Formats: sequence, structure tokens, C-alpha cells
Amino acid sequence: MAALYRLLECLLWPPRKEEQAEEEEEAGRGVPDEPQSLLAAPRCTQRPHGGGAASGSLCFGASAAQGWRARMEDAHCAWLALPGLPPGWAFFAVLDGHGGARAAHFGARYLPGHVLEELGPAPCEPEGVRGALRRAFLNADERLRALWPRGEPGGSTAVALLVSPSFLYLAHCGDSRAVLSRAGAVAFSTEDHRPLRRRERERIYDAGGTIRRRRVEGSLAVSRALGDFAYKQAPGRPPELQLISAEPEVAALARQGEDEFILLASDGVWDAMSAASLAGLVASRLRLGLAPELLCAQLLDTCLCKGSLDNMTCIVVCFPGAPRPCEEAIRRELALDAALGRRIAVLCASAQEPLSLNTVFKTLASEDIPDLPPGGGLHYRATVIAEAYFRLHQASEECWE
Repeated sequence: MAALYRLLECLLWPPRKEEQAEEEEEAGRGVPDEPQSLLAAPRCTQRPHGGGAASGSLCFGASAAQGWRARMEDAHCAWLALPGLPPGWAFFAVLDGHGGARAAHFGARYLPGHVLEELGPAPCEPEGVRGALRRAFLNADERLRALWPRGEPGGSTAVALLVSPSFLYLAHCGDSRAVLSRAGAVAFSTEDHRPLRRRERERIYDAGGTIRRRRVEGSLAVSRALGDFAYKQAPGRPPELQLISAEPEVAALARQGEDEFILLASDGVWDAMSAASLAGLVASRLRLGLAPELLCAQLLDTCLCKGSLDNMTCIVVCFPGAPRPCEEAIRRELALDAALGRRIAVLCASAQEPLSLNTVFKTLASEDIPDLPPGGGLHYRATVIAEAYFRLHQASEECWE
């Protein structure tokens, strides 16, 4: 962790931090009413955790990182079994708060209960379950409204996975996303709810709203979320037809033997990597036998190295068809780390004067290095590079600074 922090500090900031914050504002992310508060240094600490269903039908890993934001506004939950339902049912969700963490924490705590209440003891699949998920989100939003301090801003996007023995249900509102990997390729991914999407735009205009700078009323960059009650006051319109709606978009995917894993993540992860890149990286790490929770932690480290400035949370849910450990993949990974160590030693030994870590990393990035992790590339091995660099300089009088 110390090596990662020092690498981040050396490689990217402060100039990159300031530039990307400006780019995010221009791109229409975030909430302009809320100051873009970035720390002087990222908070990289993570608490990865995971587990497996008693039936052995799935396992999961999860982790979260505050990163450069002044506050941690993400939340998540994982239920490997659902009370009152047969084995094989499970629920996972990632929530990304804006304007505070209140809505995200509420959703992580109470959304599963609303889902259970709407499912009942004998859910009718798939349409009955899809309807239950929609009602659960809307009911949770109404409960949140009753508890919300009057006039206080804030809300949360959400993406949830409900697993049954026969179907995978993905429900989302906002820009937290999910991707399904099946037979080695991306089989499904959610689409963000942005104001300029046709259906979203029509609903906003019909409710008397406007879209300015790609934002609802010039303020919110997402068009669906829990909370944000200042945008849910159009008279005579039901909750799902307000400017901002908590109604989720729900996909029901019939399970197949080739299903490998589903990744749920907040937008801080997707800011740094595409769905295809993330799926390739997760699959390659599973072939190394990496536990899902450690995989999630390393994935977030990679996104930090790639320049994500937002809070980040991810959950990886693995199915029986997930890639299994491969001796050849493990051998190539060990050979890669050894080759990086040797190359760093050569660079440092041949330099006229001590090289900075920044120079070492940029030199390596300019070279054609085989067997780098797909999707993550050199950034995924950033801690290996940093640790090798600092080992070489540990006994030197010339410190890294």
C-alpha cells in the first residue's frame, strides 16, 4: 500500500489531478452545487471481503476505496442467501451517493428488505420478479423521502444483482453499472441513465424540466436516482414520471452454463476502464487463482493508477463457469514480474544520474512488454514496479524524493 501511494503521488499529481477535475466538470459528471473537494493525497486503504454460498453455486468479492474525494459516498451490500427463499437466491448492490452519503447508506441497508418484501415466498419468474424489483426501488425511495431532512440535497445511483437458480436480474438507476461475462466475452452491460437518452429526455420535458449542459435543470448529470427529492415534485405525476426517477431499468437474463461472472461497480471504476477491459482483466486474474475480494482490491488500485478521481466500489460475483486457475497463466505472471524487476535494475544501473520513479514508469510504458494483464496493462503491475524500484534504492543515500 505504501508503494502504491508513493507511485500515485509521483506519477500523476498534482497537475493531473487538477486537469482531470476540470475535465470531469466539462463532461457533465458530478453535482455542480457541491464543491469539487479533492484531497491533497488519495486515501488508498481498502477492506476487501468476500464469501461463498453454502450450495457452492456462487462466490463473491467486494472492495471500496475513497480515493481522491474528500468524503466516501459509496456503499454496498451482499446477501448470499435470502430469508424465506430457497437456496440459490442472492442479492448484491453498489450505491454511489452524490451530495452526501445518506442515500447510499440507506439503500445498502434497506433496499434488500424491500426486495424481499416484494418478492414474497414464491416469486413468479421472470416478469413477476422484474416487477418486484421496480416496486422495491420505488418503495425504498418513498421510505427515504419520509426520513429525509426537508430541503436537504443529495441522492444515490444504484445497481443491483438478484440471483435466482434460473435467472440473473440486473436492476439499475443512474450511472453505476454492471457487466456480465459469458463464454469469455461481454454478454450484457447496463446503460447509464443520462438526461440526453431519448426516453429520459422525454420524461424530463414532460415533467416540466429542462436540460442544460447535459444536466437535469443544469445540475444533475444522471436522470434516475434514489433521493434527489427536489426533482420529484412535479404535481399530478407518479414517482416514475418525475424529472428524476427512482424506477430502475431491470433486465432478466436466463442463466447459462457459460456464465462466468458479473461485475457491479460505481462510476469511479468505469471512468478509468471500459466494460471489455474490466471483463478481460477480471478473467485473467481468476486464471491466476486470485480470490475475488483481492481481485477487487487490485482492480481499484489499477483504476487509481489510471487516474480515477472518484470514490470507487466494485463487487465481482463468480458463477460455476468462471475461469479456473491455469498453471501456464501463473507461470507467465511470475515471469512478467521477474522481467519487470530485471528491466528496472538495468534502467537504474545504466542511468547517468538517479532516475525518478516517474521516469522509470514512463520508460516502461513506452516499451513493448509482453504478457501484460489485459485491460489493466502496466498500471495493474504498478505496485510491483514501485516495490522493485524502492528495493533498489533502499540502501542508497539518494532517497526517492
